[in-house]
Amino acid sequence: MIACLDVYYSQDKAHAAAVVFADWSDATWLAEYDATVAELAPYQPGQFYRRELQPILAVIGKIAEPIDIYVIDGYCHLSAALAPGLGVHLHDSIGHRATIIGVAKNRYQQTQHAAELCRGQSVRPLFITAIGIDYEAAARLIGSMAGEFRIPTLIKAADGLSRKVVEDKSTAPDMGGDSKESLAEECD
Repeated sequence: MIACLDVYYSQDKAHAAAVVFADWSDATWLAEYDATVAELAPYQPGQFYRRELQPILAVIGKIAEPIDIYVIDGYCHLSAALAPGLGVHLHDSIGHRATIIGVAKNRYQQTQHAAELCRGQSVRPLFITAIGIDYEAAARLIGSMAGEFRIPTLIKAADGLSRKVVEDKSTAPDMGGDSKESLAEECD
């Protein structure tokens, strides 16, 4: 199983979300989870993991399905010398039990180490790093994900769900067909 994870910040809280799916080509998810963390580490440039890791671990702790691969919004490595990014810290925190694929929307500083992937009609690449799989193979997996736009549908769905939790946690999409598909369409 695969899980896409994302975190949204509102005031002094972090709202993490996960969508779980079975195949890279899936356009809808099998399960969704969310978690809110109120006490956050302060933001420190180059050490974003200190702020992001806690809410990600909180939502991972709720996932019932056995996950083989986590897809995160960010970098696994911050340099060709493998300076640790969020993905490395996540991998260490979960005891190295799953592959981590980092999908970043922007280049980190001036580094050139990530595999670059253009999807859809976009000329702006996604920057792919990974642990447990080489960068190019990880980029092919992200490239095979459903959705015709730059950001794959289920990565956008995790982002949308993390934001939806903030809007009204009591009305987060249920697992019924229509609401789940509607969120995926809104995020595409």
